Amino acid sequence: MNPILACFLAIIFPCAASLHADDDAPLLNEPGKVISQPDFKQPLGSEWTASKGKWEPADGVVTVTDIPEQKHIPVLHLATGPAPIIFECEFRYNSGKAFLVGFDSAAKHCGRVVINPKKVTLCEDSTEVKGKTPSHVLAEMPVDLKPDEWQKLRVEYAGEKLAIRLNGQELRAEHPFLGTPKARWWMAAASTDQVRNVKVTEGEPLKGSGK
Repeated sequence: MNPILACFLAIIFPCAASLHADDDAPLLNEPGKVISQPDFKQPLGSEWTASKGKWEPADGVVTVTDIPEQKHIPVLHLATGPAPIIFECEFRYNSGKAFLVGFDSAAKHCGRVVINPKKVTLCEDSTEVKGKTPSHVLAEMPVDLKPDEWQKLRVEYAGEKLAIRLNGQELRAEHPFLGTPKARWWMAAASTDQVRNVKVTEGEPLKGSGK
């Protein structure tokens, strides 16, 4: 091999590995026990519940379909309990324009990540009343997400804190209501959206990241 080329590759490849490691680096938690990591090559496990719409797994991808008579965006629930969580996935809009990840107490919604093609918001739901009062936006950032490209998302919750990394961009928020004990997490997606590489893990809060 040309010695100049060899030197160039030796410089580039460690940098690439470092970038990938940063992309998967903890935000609020060190990862622990895996709660669910479906392969989407067979029916979903009993821990998942499609409460709205159709979530159809095949060939490693789950495809979302709206059911118009339900008059609600498709939602897929995952029972987790109150542990700090790391929620990882990749999603693709196709013709859809919305993807959400949220979490609930036993009584109501607690918080959510709302991802639209041009903006991401982190919200707490103490003020949310369906059809009457919207969620309270804690933080937001602009994005530019193309319809037929896979987007890489990491969501972490610890104590009163919520943090995400979307395609390398990070956003964080904190609010007392986010500390409400959790019962389940969920994904919501517009019809034709697709999701793959889902992994949900219990977390151990990093020093200073939880309350």
